Amino acid sequence: MIQFEARPGILDLGWGHPRPELLPTAEWGVAAGEALRVFGWQALTYGYAAGPRPLTEWLAARLARIEGGDPDPDALFITAGASHALALLASVLAEPDDVVLVDSPTYHLAFQILADARVELREAGDDLAATIRDLRAQNRRIAFLYLVPTFANPTGRSLPPDRRRALVEREDLTIVEDDTYRELVYDEAVAPPSLWRMAGGRNVIRIGSFAKTVAPGLRLGWISATPALVGRLAGLGYVHSGGGVNHTTAVTMAAFGASGAYDRHLTRLRESYRDQRDALATALSVEPPPGGWFLWLPVPPGRTATGLLTAAEQHGVSFVPGPHFYLDRRGGEDRIRLSFSLLPPGELTEAARRLRLALN
Repeated sequence: MIQFEARPGILDLGWGHPRPELLPTAEWGVAAGEALRVFGWQALTYGYAAGPRPLTEWLAARLARIEGGDPDPDALFITAGASHALALLASVLAEPDDVVLVDSPTYHLAFQILADARVELREAGDDLAATIRDLRAQNRRIAFLYLVPTFANPTGRSLPPDRRRALVEREDLTIVEDDTYRELVYDEAVAPPSLWRMAGGRNVIRIGSFAKTVAPGLRLGWISATPALVGRLAGLGYVHSGGGVNHTTAVTMAAFGASGAYDRHLTRLRESYRDQRDALATALSVEPPPGGWFLWLPVPPGRTATGLLTAAEQHGVSFVPGPHFYLDRRGGEDRIRLSFSLLPPGELTEAARRLRLALN
């Protein structure tokens, strides 16, 4: 029925999933009824290829409100989630044997999505300019750079301003920015400006999603791009044939947003995830990240992340070892990723206690 697999006796910090009690089941039901009342049969028929206008207009206005700029619905394409967005972009931007650069560490499930496009994945490295120069000296075409610069999976960190400026100033490189965690910001922190906004959309394509802020089962996200690229995506055969992507859910999301339910839900969500973050970070005596879902915990000297996992599961707790987030798992044995999104504060405190036993 669902992707999550519970294991008896294990408090699992490996799943980047929402806590079930925080999913807005009742509110979504109200929004579905409102969408049918307002849009009638149009909510259930084939949709506009780039996404229904009520959603793209609401989303464009929201993005402008939270990070500035002029709202432009024509710069948005509605997708079936962030993973679908990345697969779509790889299909239209890359050709077989092109190079796609990836950050290290980065979202591990992106590796397979990109590999499905039959591209060669390369680490961007600490010296991006040198990496690009070497590849072009070999006559290799670089399709784009993929990275998660804000409240990143797995680190929870954000790129500093100087690195953001350096990236957007490169006019010879297309950047695909995974901005999935932007609205999951806690305390008085402010999310840094997106690369998309800093570049004015010039050389950056942004991926967004409602999976973390509403529910992953919606399979609903978006791409911020130029109107020309949006038109290209809308013209894909299966998009045109299917009448857009996930039309009825998109229309319901428009009603959910316009009613104010999204803002109310997001307020509750931030409060709950902040408490969960604090429970795990406090129990482990580490600094909490300002946003996102993850802690990127160092492994004590002389231990490895992979070896620690075996010991941890013997004590009833699990996580994702660091090597999963490096291309070909070349690196990361000195780190583990802990997700605080799935479990309530009390269980997170207990999970930390069990992890300390394994660490000792």
